[in-house]
Amino acid sequence: MSKYNALWEYVQKNGSSSMKLFFPEIHDIAGIEIDHSFLKYKKELTQYGYQVGKISLKEQIVIFNRIG
Repeated sequence: MSKYNALWEYVQKNGSSSMKLFFPEIHDIAGIEIDHSFLKYKKELTQYGYQVGKISLKEQIVIFNRIG
């Protein structure tokens, strides 16, 4: 079980083709801060039908896009 499973499930249940979440929202959903390991874990998201489209440290956002 990944430390980001709660986030992946949230994104999948949302069901939209694209969604933007701010770092504090991700913290509320996943219960953890975004850190450098997110780059490694983001690959797991494809199992849920999504991918990370953009990560902006400046804006503190992550954009998720549905695959296909």
